[in-house]
Amino acid sequence: MRISRLYAAQPLTPGQTIELDEDNAHYVRTVLRLKPDDAITLFNGDGSEYTSVLGEVSRKYVRVSVKSKLARTVESPLRIVLGLGVSRGDRMDLSVQKAVELGVNTITPLFTERCVVNFAAEKKQQRLQHWRKIVQHAAEQSGRTIMPELTETETMQNWVAQQQTGLKLFLDPYADSHLSGLQPLDGAAVLLTGPEGGFTGQERQIAKASGFIPVRLGSRILRTETASIAALAAVQMLWGDFRG
Repeated sequence: MRISRLYAAQPLTPGQTIELDEDNAHYVRTVLRLKPDDAITLFNGDGSEYTSVLGEVSRKYVRVSVKSKLARTVESPLRIVLGLGVSRGDRMDLSVQKAVELGVNTITPLFTERCVVNFAAEKKQQRLQHWRKIVQHAAEQSGRTIMPELTETETMQNWVAQQQTGLKLFLDPYADSHLSGLQPLDGAAVLLTGPEGGFTGQERQIAKASGFIPVRLGSRILRTETASIAALAAVQMLWGDFRG
């Protein structure tokens, strides 16, 4: 039987008993329907897993006894930062989820000139919380022990102008360069992917002026959600942990 994994955003120590937050408690009680004495695995982003056992499971509380700590690394040697053009609905959700599964370390949602999504301030915070929940659940499902960061939204122009460490690339179906002739810098790659409409000519020039190299993935034009997934898989195969 597969043991469920949960992210607990707090210090964890073998021998302690913790109380799960409301969301995790609801998930354990109502979705998983776990009972006292059932096994569960916790992680808090420190690079380890904590074997645990459920204690009290009630409408008021779900308590967990932490039993032991297991150092377990599933992280890629390649650090990946992703600037992800905001796309609509399920497309963005899929891109965020798969980026976490493919080993990304940091995701920044980017607004570009051709972005078809605009949020009011209140709606923007709701979407950030929604995407961060997707990050958490993807990390739980994929066995990661480090929690990737999803930062505040940025404009594409502001993001590329920031100090980014690593090989800086942006996906452009009209580029002449390919990934195979490049090498990561300081064990890191910074990927910039566009929204449904792609980058404008001006945005391409801004990215180049900030040191980003335009690269293309094959001869076909990929949808926005396909492009980010394909790029992440490609860099993991070339420089990360897909090499075996």
